[in-house]
Order: sequence, then C-alpha cells, then structure tokens
Amino acid sequence: MKTRVITPADVFEKYLPEEYRDLVDRGPYLENHGVAGLGTTKELVEQHPHCAGCGVSLGIRLAAASLPSPEDTIIVGTPGCSFFALAQTAVNYSNTAFGNQNAVASGIKRMLQVRHPDKNKDVIVMVGDGGIADIGLDLTLHSWFRREKITTIMLDNEVYGNTGGQESGMSKIGQKLNMAPTGKKFPKVPVYDMAKTAGCAYTARVTVASPYKLEKAVRKAVLIARNVGPTYVQIYTPCPTNMKFPSNGTINVAKEAEKEYYSFDEYFTKEAEQYLAEQNALKNSQGIDEK
Repeated sequence: MKTRVITPADVFEKYLPEEYRDLVDRGPYLENHGVAGLGTTKELVEQHPHCAGCGVSLGIRLAAASLPSPEDTIIVGTPGCSFFALAQTAVNYSNTAFGNQNAVASGIKRMLQVRHPDKNKDVIVMVGDGGIADIGLDLTLHSWFRREKITTIMLDNEVYGNTGGQESGMSKIGQKLNMAPTGKKFPKVPVYDMAKTAGCAYTARVTVASPYKLEKAVRKAVLIARNVGPTYVQIYTPCPTNMKFPSNGTINVAKEAEKEYYSFDEYFTKEAEQYLAEQNALKNSQGIDEK
C-alpha cells in the first residue's frame, strides 16, 4: 500500500523537526524488517518524553516493529503513559476518552471493512493496564463478546505511572507504591484468563525481555484478528520510576518476572490453529508473503 496517508502536507512538512520527518522517510513500512531490523527503521522518535528505562516505550517500539502491515494499521489508545510514545510513533494513531478504546476500535474496524472490503486494514488497541483492566474493562470484554476482529495489546506496567503511582488492578498483591504505601490488597485482575473465556481466538503473555517471542505473538495476533476474531497480547513493561529500580534494570526485572508469574504463554482456538496451519501451508507451497 502507498504511504500517502502518513505523509505530511508540503506546506506543513518544513515546520516539522527532522526526527518527525524521519518517521515517514524511515518508518517500518512495506519491508517487514521486524525486531531483527531495529535500527534500520525508525519506529519511535528518540526524544519521546518517557522516563529513562521505561518499559512501556520499549514495548511500543517492539510492537511497532512487529506489525505485519504498519502502513495499513491504526493504533487506538487512551490517556496514560502509553499515549506519549504512541503519539510519536510511525503508525496512524487515534486517542480516545479513558477506557473507550475498544468501543472506538470496533467502530473504526467496521468502517474500514465497509470502505475497504478487499483490503486488510488492521485495528489495534494498545493501552496500559489501567485502560484495560480497570476503567475500560467492560468495553474491552464486550468487544471480545461481540467477536470484533481487532487486536488488543496491554502494556502492563502494573501501576498508574503518569498520575503519581496509584495501584492498578494489574498491580501485584502486596505491591507498595507511592499511593499504596501499605501494599495492594488483592491479586492481579486475571485479564489474560478472561480473554480466553470471553471469545479471543488467540492470546499471548510475554515480556519486553523476550523481543522475538513478543514479535511472533504480535504478528500472530494481528493476522488471526484479520480472519478469525479478537485477539489479546499482554506485555509486561516494568516501570523503574514507580517500582523504584534503576533505569538500566528494566530487562532484568522482566526476566525475573518470566521465572515467576509472567512466563510466556499462548492460547489458540481451533479456528485460529486451523487458520495459521492453512497460511503456513500456503506460504510453503507458493512462497507468498504473509500479508
């Protein structure tokens, strides 16, 4: 597909900082470099306003590099830490009122199916744990109940990071935070398990410490959502600012979580398994691109 829609108007382009022009000139479009090609394309501006060592901004960059067709993708977000990087990513982005993201994404997907019935237009919700597990839980679940063909990605930093460090539904039980000084009183909301029973055709749980697993999970989720039904990827994106660990320790913290409660996991419905098997057979026999 052409990248005209993401190219700034001539009259406006000259006022953009060079970094933003790079998002168009060197964005991850059309060639599918993937995570292995990080550094050869530009997924996110370097001067984004996230904290040093932010797991969310890393998760966003890895996810953006993993998209099957970024030039035909729109990401739907909501207020929170994720907003700052998503608004400066080389992918079409729409922000929503807090918690409304899956309802908005459902409408966008239906509109794109009417407008472009013969083309793949991917709609991806990418928000933090508060937007999905707390304020947006009802609309998230109902999009899965309706079998909307969208992908939902949670960037789980286990805290309300940009509002001072309040506990979220995804904070671990006992976790002490700036605004939860005595520790959280209940376990993480089991969104991952809920996704399986609510109708998701594919789910994956992964951390930013495993970029290639993350890439495969995001790609599978997007491809299955195109043809089978809703998908969900839950990415652990630890927060050094609120969890009080050094900014260079994000990957190590994620690796430790993989040994405990954030081990890699995947779930497929029979329909999703069959679809992937058919696609793999087609690729092997004809050598076609997976897009």
